[in-house]
Amino acid sequence: MKLIVYLFLKNIFRYYNRIYFRSVKVYGKNNIPNDGGVLFSPNHQGALLDPLVLASLTKGKITSLTRSDIFGGPFQWFLDAFYMLPVYRIRNGYSNLKKNDEIFAKCYELLGLGKFMLMFSEGGHHNEYYLQNLSKGSSRLAFKAAQENPGKKIYLQPVGINYGHHQQPRCTLHLVYGQPIKVSDFVDLKLTDVENINILKLELQNRMKACLWLPDKTENYFIQKKKINRHTTHVDFKTLKSALQNNYNKMPGVKPKSKTRKVLIFLLSVPNIIPLWISRKIIGKLEDIVFVSSLKYVLGVFLFPIWWLATSITIAYMYGNRVMTTYLLVCTLSLFIKQRFSLS
Repeated sequence: MKLIVYLFLKNIFRYYNRIYFRSVKVYGKNNIPNDGGVLFSPNHQGALLDPLVLASLTKGKITSLTRSDIFGGPFQWFLDAFYMLPVYRIRNGYSNLKKNDEIFAKCYELLGLGKFMLMFSEGGHHNEYYLQNLSKGSSRLAFKAAQENPGKKIYLQPVGINYGHHQQPRCTLHLVYGQPIKVSDFVDLKLTDVENINILKLELQNRMKACLWLPDKTENYFIQKKKINRHTTHVDFKTLKSALQNNYNKMPGVKPKSKTRKVLIFLLSVPNIIPLWISRKIIGKLEDIVFVSSLKYVLGVFLFPIWWLATSITIAYMYGNRVMTTYLLVCTLSLFIKQRFSLS
């Protein structure tokens, strides 16, 4: 049953990506190894949105390592269905750290069997385009998996998730799979485990940076960041990355919304005013802005269709199918056009 749920939602999100994002461009799929265990290591700019995007756009099942404090509640069944495993940190209590031994043993087994896994290498999620300092977690996991499975191929797969906007729907998404790291090629038996893990971490960092539009926080970073908008992200990944590095002064920046545009956005909101109001109420309670895109993504795939279905049934009963069809067209088109004008 859980496998059916996983495959069902995976396919829903895969097609929904084409609705939530204006454009989805995937690069380097052929870089994903098919002859061994693969530990995907993406950047982490979108909270829960990141694993949903990666899992839905990557062929096969991916087991994700996730912070332990979301486990054990009413959604435990779904977490299991999504192949998520908890990772315990010192903030969860020193006594809980011992539980990681069993979790990591399971990870070594999965990678040894040639399965796909996902672990975020940055210290936590964030709201910037540049790569944060990497922890040793993913490099250590891949290294230990190779030690536990001699003769088996274990890979670290760098991934870059590049959003045209960190909070607004209908932005462009560039998902980039970088050059994989075959762990055994970077292990020197003359060095200590810590030294080998540091070598892997440095190589992973360099290859992840190659997958990002703006990999570093330079003195010009905040100027370059403003050049990432709906006017510039329609080009391919390499073209945009090069332009941001070399010709950013010539690129169009973000313009403030005019009063006319704001009025138009309000009018376009009217057909969907109830689900939009519910969404704003829910999102307004968030303390962490990085979760905004995640909630919009999930609410978009569930809340709006449920609202449209409920109201269209009522309208069809009262006024007929022709009025109901017109109502649905107005709701969906106005929402798409609203998001188009809302995007910077």
